[in-house]
Amino acid sequence: MTSDAPHPHDQPGSPAASRFPVVIVGAGPAGLTVGNVLRAAGIDCLVVETESREFIERRPRAGVIEEWAVRGLEERGLAGNLLARAETHTACEFRFEGRRHRLPYQELTGRHHFVYPQPLLVTDLVREYADVRGGAIEFEVRDVQLHGLDLVRPAVSYTDAAGRRRLVHADFVAGCDGARGVTRTVLPEQARTTRHDYGIGWLALLAEVPPSSDCVVFGVHPRGFAGHMPRSAELTRYYLECPPGDTPGNWPDERVWAELQERLAASDRPPLTEGRLLEKRVLDMHNYVTEPMAFGRLFLAGDAAHLVAPIAAKGMNLALHDAFLLGDALTAYLTDGDMTGLNGYAEACLRRVWDYNEFSQWLSDVLHGASSGDPYRAGTTLARLRRLFNSPAAAGTFAEQYLGENAR
Repeated sequence: MTSDAPHPHDQPGSPAASRFPVVIVGAGPAGLTVGNVLRAAGIDCLVVETESREFIERRPRAGVIEEWAVRGLEERGLAGNLLARAETHTACEFRFEGRRHRLPYQELTGRHHFVYPQPLLVTDLVREYADVRGGAIEFEVRDVQLHGLDLVRPAVSYTDAAGRRRLVHADFVAGCDGARGVTRTVLPEQARTTRHDYGIGWLALLAEVPPSSDCVVFGVHPRGFAGHMPRSAELTRYYLECPPGDTPGNWPDERVWAELQERLAASDRPPLTEGRLLEKRVLDMHNYVTEPMAFGRLFLAGDAAHLVAPIAAKGMNLALHDAFLLGDALTAYLTDGDMTGLNGYAEACLRRVWDYNEFSQWLSDVLHGASSGDPYRAGTTLARLRRLFNSPAAAGTFAEQYLGENAR
């Protein structure tokens, strides 16, 4: 919630106020990257996070990072562990009609993906921010409120982990607290959020098993999509298309593995390696975009501004793109008074956001067409897939979009 009172600390019984040039709400990849960029420039900032440090460093999330994003992290001194430990992927596979079809996108573009689970990246970022660069951060805060966002001096109040009420004034607030964060609840009436529901669910699975392929595998099957995403030598993420609103309780381990084996079967590949399932969650597939991403002194980044379903592994990459632009723009203003980056922030972010949303929608049509129950749609899906592997131009276009290199 937000208060109309521009100076809540002047009220009787209010907590003593402190001040930072920037308050960042949310300690995910976007918020921590913005914080690190600011600290590298010698700018003080405060990050407030509702979860514990241990929780954010273990929370399972995305793992595929595009090469341009890794370059951005490296330029800002944030990719040391990633470059030393991450695996690289140079191809992906589509499996349909009982056969596998490999698309070597590095051969087509000279680019590749990095596979580095988000918990590892968050661990690196929070250590760099808090332990190396001396950034201020508060974990396990409650009842975060934003005040006076349309004023020159906005403020953020919260209850800290010890139960004390705190108030912090700032020049800017960065909303990086995700789809369910407080910053999405304080947007003004002129904010426009558009949404696309795919009408399907994905059962998200994390298996304690080695990958059964050296790359991402998309299974296009009449029974539903299945996905295989390597995470490490011991962990593999899988996805199974399911009805929206389904529950993990409908998916005992035996059913999960039976469906994965059938939907990802290929005549020239052995069965999947089965093992213990560590996680089962049902995700209802949808995207949303909030425009313009900047409201007075509040700037949104990552899932606080836009959500793209994990169909094309774009979410964390978009969050990093926002964070690079916002961190650099805030630095330019706070060090040199240059408003250029802040004035153009929303437009620059949204170009890539819409590009990635369009590709996600296209890929969803391909992945789910065979199981749509519509023979016409199933036929056009197979036509698209055959074109992908019979036309070098089609394969090259897919590779560029999949790698994000053509999004500007």
